[in-house]
Amino acid sequence: MATTQVKRAFKYRFYPTGEQAAELSRTFGCVRKVYNMALAARTQAWTRQERVNYNQTSAMLTAWKRSEELAFLNEVSSVPLQQCLRHLQVAFTHFFGKRAKYPRFKSKKKSRKSAEYTTSGFRFRDGELTLAKMREPLDIVWSRPLPEGAKPSTVTVSQDAAGRWYVSMLCDDPTVKPLPVSNAAVGVDVGLDHLLTLSTGEKVANPRHERKDRSRLALAQRRLAKKAKGSANRVKARRKVAKIHARIADRRRDGLHKLTTRLVRENQTIVIEDLTVRNMVKNRTLARAISDAAWSEFRSMLEYKAAWYGREVIAVDRFFPSSKLCSTCGTLQQKMPLHVRTWTCGCGTTHDRDVNAAKNMLAAGRAVSACGAGVRPQRSTPGGQSAMKQEVSRREP
Repeated sequence: MATTQVKRAFKYRFYPTGEQAAELSRTFGCVRKVYNMALAARTQAWTRQERVNYNQTSAMLTAWKRSEELAFLNEVSSVPLQQCLRHLQVAFTHFFGKRAKYPRFKSKKKSRKSAEYTTSGFRFRDGELTLAKMREPLDIVWSRPLPEGAKPSTVTVSQDAAGRWYVSMLCDDPTVKPLPVSNAAVGVDVGLDHLLTLSTGEKVANPRHERKDRSRLALAQRRLAKKAKGSANRVKARRKVAKIHARIADRRRDGLHKLTTRLVRENQTIVIEDLTVRNMVKNRTLARAISDAAWSEFRSMLEYKAAWYGREVIAVDRFFPSSKLCSTCGTLQQKMPLHVRTWTCGCGTTHDRDVNAAKNMLAAGRAVSACGAGVRPQRSTPGGQSAMKQEVSRREP
């Protein structure tokens, strides 16, 4: 069976010279300016019930460069400017396909500072990367090597809120291949007391990265609030707050990468719950804890790594009563308040709430694979047993 080549982004930190930093800052500003102008032009055309595509915005860019007012656009590489128009076209494609909201204007203070270069906008030779309009290669910290013989197809340069510079290179990675097929399967129940509870009975502690740095973050935010708006001291204070946020995010991301890689390597099938996290964070009491747990990021990592390595991720419907269902006999309890962590079924089995939920999700996921049924809450069974109960019955002696 032919395997498809996986495109993978390799991200590295680099330290620009003063000249390079000034050039990149100008590029970020021009990219934002062109994106906003093109979006405004397309929005005005939209009000006139007209459509403007990428080719038309590209022609607009040529006209803008020739004008005296926007002549500064010629000072930076044209490649990132063309790429931002392509990104805008993709945004409108998603909007018309009802997969996203209407594109928004980029903000100087809040939007991500980035510029994307295609092969005509950079030179990668002998392990050195030189961008267009620059005389010297970037001083990159090669924290890990690129795949042997890899040639970047696109390069994205960015600067985060903490002032750190990054370069991301998109390459074909031949080292990513499907893992040997395994019979192992696991159900995963996410939570706050424990980040994950597996159907094997293992519980993964919730590191609570944000809580550990909460006092430092609160102090930095109080100091920021006291600084005069527009002052240099306020810029310094804002940078300190951003560094604490970056530290929290880096540790969280590192932990999730290690955890998801382990689950994908050890299991052929992974069953999770299809949670709507964006609705759950509307709960003011739990919003901070849910955001710190990063359930959405966990699922995203799990899914793309499973696709890389030939594994399967099954999402069980969020209304499936995994906590209230006995994983031994299939009896459904009428109520199960959140404070109840252990309970005893009428069949005599004592359950840990989270482990029981993980076992039920694993059984439901197997039922989906075996019967092709959807995992929905079982409100009535006029025509016999559900796929979930069929799977439970098979396990009974």
